[in-house]
Amino acid sequence: MDNKKVGIIGVGNVGSTLAYTLAHKGICSKIVLKDIRENIVQAMALDISQSANAAKSHTIVTPAKSGVDLKGCDIIVITAGLPRKPGMSRDDLLLTNAKIVSSVIEDIKIYAPKSKLIIVSNPLDAMVYTAIKSSGFSRNQVIGMAGILDSARMSHFILEKVGYGAGQIESSVMGGHGDDMVPLPNYSTVAGVALPEILSKNDINDIVEKTKNGGLQIVKLLETGSAYYAPAHATSLMVEAILDNKRKIYPCAVMLDGEYGYENIVGGVPVMLGSNGIEKIIELNLNNEQKELFEKSINSVKELANTLEEKFFN
Repeated sequence: MDNKKVGIIGVGNVGSTLAYTLAHKGICSKIVLKDIRENIVQAMALDISQSANAAKSHTIVTPAKSGVDLKGCDIIVITAGLPRKPGMSRDDLLLTNAKIVSSVIEDIKIYAPKSKLIIVSNPLDAMVYTAIKSSGFSRNQVIGMAGILDSARMSHFILEKVGYGAGQIESSVMGGHGDDMVPLPNYSTVAGVALPEILSKNDINDIVEKTKNGGLQIVKLLETGSAYYAPAHATSLMVEAILDNKRKIYPCAVMLDGEYGYENIVGGVPVMLGSNGIEKIIELNLNNEQKELFEKSINSVKELANTLEEKFFN
């Protein structure tokens, strides 16, 4: 643990569940929570800290009174942002959340310029782009959480389909969230056996479609919110990999600089996570169909980035 400090900005369902997960795992020595709702953040810090004591964890959880409390953070997770509301256009959500993320970045630039940033706010790839452009940080410092979550969803649907191999399923997903996701069945395995050797093409297509709609399915069932247990746990894995220099490979949203033939745009790709944040970007050999799907995903992010450049950064 070595006196590691993690900041979490935005203490809604994902942020609070992440804090709870980190505190109980004892991954870091300090967690500081920041949110515009001061009474909520104080209550959350108390509740989670007390639960950590019940679990005999050494992690201390405190509320941030101002940006200065982020000083010394090794990692800052940003979940702040609004969900899309009825009547709100995609551009409205994009620009509103870009404003929120940029304002959060101002404090980080002053008080924790060496911290690694994990972005969870949506639309995710565009918020990673916003965070990098607003901060001026190097690309290895700013990482988006999506691929681990999508891979976990894919693993769930594979298990549902085959009925065995729980805990032995490795799924691989690239690209953005939702329709632009690029599941990679040929890089997905059950106990080391590639998916195409176990399931028919129809079964695999069914898994792919269910994976793409995994988040939407939960939103529809909840009616008033979105998933948070799986996103929080996925984020905790990234925090752990960076703090403990595990150099594990996870799919994450990162700024590309020539990888896969793209630059100055964010894409979801496999990366090695360690103490420097992004230690390495892994380039897979994609087939033609996968290349086309990934290009479609990149183009969708480019549309959002163009909107940001025209209406926000100018």
